[in-house]
Amino acid sequence: MTAEGIGTRPLSLVTGATGYIGGRLVPELLAAGDRVRCLARSPDRLRDHPWAGDVETVRGDVTDAASVAAALRGIDVAYYLVHALGTGEDFEETDRRAARIFGEQARAAGVRRIVYLGGLTPAGVPERDLSPHLRSRAEVGRILLDSGVPTTVLRAAVVIGSGSASFEMLRYLTERLPVMVTPSWVRTRIQPVAVRDVLRALVGSAGIPDDVSRAFDIGGPDVLTYREMMVRYAAVAGLPRRLILSVPVLTPGLSSHWVGLVTPVPASIARPLTESLRHEVVCHEHDIARYVPDPPGHPLGFDEAVRLALRKVRDAQVATRWSSASVPGAPSDPLPTDPGWAGGSLYTDVRELVVDAPRASLWRVIEGIGGDNGWYSFPLAWAVRGLLDRMAGGVGLRRGRRDAARLRVGDSLDFWRVEEIEPGHLLRLRAEMRLPGLAWLEMYAETDADGRTRFRQRALFHPQGLLGHAYWWSVSPFHALVFGGMARNIAQAAVADATARAPEPIR
Repeated sequence: MTAEGIGTRPLSLVTGATGYIGGRLVPELLAAGDRVRCLARSPDRLRDHPWAGDVETVRGDVTDAASVAAALRGIDVAYYLVHALGTGEDFEETDRRAARIFGEQARAAGVRRIVYLGGLTPAGVPERDLSPHLRSRAEVGRILLDSGVPTTVLRAAVVIGSGSASFEMLRYLTERLPVMVTPSWVRTRIQPVAVRDVLRALVGSAGIPDDVSRAFDIGGPDVLTYREMMVRYAAVAGLPRRLILSVPVLTPGLSSHWVGLVTPVPASIARPLTESLRHEVVCHEHDIARYVPDPPGHPLGFDEAVRLALRKVRDAQVATRWSSASVPGAPSDPLPTDPGWAGGSLYTDVRELVVDAPRASLWRVIEGIGGDNGWYSFPLAWAVRGLLDRMAGGVGLRRGRRDAARLRVGDSLDFWRVEEIEPGHLLRLRAEMRLPGLAWLEMYAETDADGRTRFRQRALFHPQGLLGHAYWWSVSPFHALVFGGMARNIAQAAVADATARAPEPIR
């Protein structure tokens, strides 16, 4: 494509790209042909996304007018996907100030449209009676609509996709408690929406005519009580039927602590979410379809949305990426750059070592791992794990490597699969052995501030249900032996590689 052709493509700004929706919106916009700029307080948090090299990233904060003005320069469509939920008692004022700054700077920059994802509010309920969370979302939408820039406000209730706070709350309450004594808000009617329908509406909103500036309700076809959502979740997930008893005595504060205890969602996040469930949140129009038509089969129903969110990659011959789910176009699996609680609990084991060898030698060892080269620690433990996996019907260690020295994305590697490789820097593997959860292994070859080679190794485990948590804690006592030994032996192998390649001294 010529430089002139590239310049004709729209330029979109995504705020909140480090978050759940923003991190999934960026690749959707790129696929639609947009050029994308991301505004982030910590751009390094975007580094591990597979699309990081395809976007422009600028450092800034939505509460800083100068950085917002710089980020909006030349922008056609600005996506506002940030909020201060969980940042403290003054989050409403922070949200208010940030929205005003963003609207003012967008108007000054000549932005064609602002697109904002807010919360669905109950009809007929005075704003003063809403939860602080919903009240702030509604106020932000109003501020942006009053900015003088044509604005699309999309209002959604519970977003069904692994990694969203509301869905994780539903998921873990249902999975972990076969018998529940629940707050009265489980009788509240809700209209959930699948994450892929939210993303479709966000992308499509860029094409809404300039003379349209308003809010739109977005939701799926099902209206359910929270109790019905838990019952149907259990059915889709193949869990025994849950016994759910609601009581009126749990205050919002107690509810949030209860949710924080049972689920990975922190109480500071759970409280505004549970407070928002006091009132019915049901769509009263579907006008967005006039501008973003629904394709066949959409919006997705609740059961199908849950099925997509829970489906994991089972075919060992299909390579997957962090940004893709098991069904094409349904980005609902957790990402490594989501918040720590996103997608549920995420256990990690991190090892770092300084290596007395060139970075190239370290990378050769990393890229050569597995197969006949082994895993550099406790071979018997790896062999036993492979045997157990085969006995359970898994792939075991029998697949080896495609190439003895080189890896590429999609390669099978014993009972792992290569999900990401940045030559000379990063190898990310996803486990395909039978586990009560999802597991990844990352290995980095880096250079520190003092110019030394550094090896960083990170094992991640995303448990499923109580069995997943029990599994992690049962094997964690062996991590020092397995993962610690692996890091030390990889470092030693890098030194040996460097020594073997060193030129013979002149005698």
